[in-house]
Amino acid sequence: MSTQIHDDKPKEIDFSGGTLESLYRKNAQLQQPIHPETSVQNTLAALANAKGVDLSTFVNELLKKDIELIQMSR
Repeated sequence: MSTQIHDDKPKEIDFSGGTLESLYRKNAQLQQPIHPETSVQNTLAALANAKGVDLSTFVNELLKKDIELIQMSR
């Protein structure tokens, strides 16, 4: 494996003039990753496949129904 030397790159990069505001989005909504157990994901994937929908659509349908049931029982 050969090592390339990049003489054209500066030894240090000055970030003192940089701003974080360019990355900030005031009302951004973050999508939280959800990690089901493998057996749960496999079951949901099989059910979604049998229904002919993608996994995300199927899981969202299930969760919406669960949320509705929880809210009704309050």
